[in-house]
Amino acid sequence: MTRSGSAIIIGAGHNGLVCATYLAKAGYAVQILEAREVVGGGASTREFAEGFRVSGLAHVLHPLNPKIVKELGLGAKGAKPGTAIDTISLDRDGRHLTLSTDSVSGAGLSDADAQAYSAFKREFRRYAKALEPMTMNKPPRLKDMDNTDKLTLAKLGWKLRFGLGKISMREFLRVGGSNIYDVLNEFFEDQRLKGAIAADAVIGHHMGPRTPTSVLTYLQRLRGELYGAEILPSGGMGEVANILAGVAERAGVKIRTEAPVQRIVVTDHKATGVQLQSGESIEADIVISNADAKATFLHLVGTEYLDAMFAHRVHKTRTEGTVAKLHFALKDLPRIEGLSEAQLGQRLLVAPDMRYVEHAFNHAKYGRYSDAPVLEITIPSLADTSLAPAGQHVMSVSASFAPYSLKEGWDKSTGDFADKVVALIADYAPGFAAQIIAREILTPVDIEREYKVTGGHWHHGEMSIGQSFMMRPVHGAAQYDTPIEGLFLCGAAAHPGGGITGIPGHNAAKRILAMKAGR
Repeated sequence: MTRSGSAIIIGAGHNGLVCATYLAKAGYAVQILEAREVVGGGASTREFAEGFRVSGLAHVLHPLNPKIVKELGLGAKGAKPGTAIDTISLDRDGRHLTLSTDSVSGAGLSDADAQAYSAFKREFRRYAKALEPMTMNKPPRLKDMDNTDKLTLAKLGWKLRFGLGKISMREFLRVGGSNIYDVLNEFFEDQRLKGAIAADAVIGHHMGPRTPTSVLTYLQRLRGELYGAEILPSGGMGEVANILAGVAERAGVKIRTEAPVQRIVVTDHKATGVQLQSGESIEADIVISNADAKATFLHLVGTEYLDAMFAHRVHKTRTEGTVAKLHFALKDLPRIEGLSEAQLGQRLLVAPDMRYVEHAFNHAKYGRYSDAPVLEITIPSLADTSLAPAGQHVMSVSASFAPYSLKEGWDKSTGDFADKVVALIADYAPGFAAQIIAREILTPVDIEREYKVTGGHWHHGEMSIGQSFMMRPVHGAAQYDTPIEGLFLCGAAAHPGGGITGIPGHNAAKRILAMKAGR
């Protein structure tokens, strides 16, 4: 194969692995430099107590985008391992709701709400599907558009007008910028159902159900459903990353772990390589960052190489996380009234109603953690017994809202917040505290330190309308190339944002190859 040049990718997260594989298949000599000892970034598996392993950050997965699976040959490599799961919204009185992709059931749920849920999910997935031309391509510029930008906008317009039809298009335009609170009140009566959907719209973001554009973040979540139901990956998220790494290496990619990058070398306003913290320098024709935008531009590049206005825009991006991750090693399986063992293996949600979710967010507005947080709970050892010793279990919990900039600081508050989460789980699973062998909590500050993500934000920045599409991460770096010649972005900081999708890595590779071809 004729070599197209050399490329360095900073970070072996899933997007970096996807981008690297595409470029290697196109003839690039690609080297990935990963600061941690394992690949995967937030999609990696960690042992937090002896014999107990769990997915570090992301713990639930939608199947990867089918286009990426096909083009990289992932289907034959087991890229869809794991057990498909539903969401069960917990109720203190045992009247739990089970939310599947297209149906909902549970004690006390009216037929009207059950039917409305099916119609609601079909309609809103159609909205998410209509945005796919924007999702799977570089976001179009609104000024000085090239032919690809025009084609993307044309496809988007076609999908909205003719894919949705006139009535649905008008409804999409009406609700697209709205808050999920008002929209759900139009569709449903059941408070439990509205609480569960509202939580899905805001988990991972600094927003509550009443926040404008929370409908957009819900559509971004629904994007995953276009590819299939949620699953718990066998072996944890790390196995998905290992599969991607194996495919990359077979394509010729060289992966180096424990190789943290100190800075991106810029010569005559062009990225010409990197310098590692060890002092080693590595040259390359192009450098691609899987790190977040602030880490890339403000630290690895340095503001001395950037226009002041651009540096200011990057600095002002909203990147403070609001989710803490907790891991529990358990003596045995918790018991929740009304749930079978099989149901305990689903995705469990504590979000009783929309007011509860909004109130949980209110604390974060003022630099406090929630007294009654929204919880997303999985017990992956039910589906994969290798994650815990025989007869014992691991529980993974995402707790919202736990702001990065806590007024009293996390050094003094981590234990108290973890205790609140334990007490809340015990409201549904009596005796839970006595079952704990060991626990770990990762606040946004811990996530920043452990996973090298500025602000500890899972998505490398908020995914509200002001930081989405052609505004992600900022104007001037929204099409994967950057103001520094030869420097590109391929991670969640780039369009279309966070989630275990591989789409930013796919789009970045397409952009690099198109620019090389002069398109």
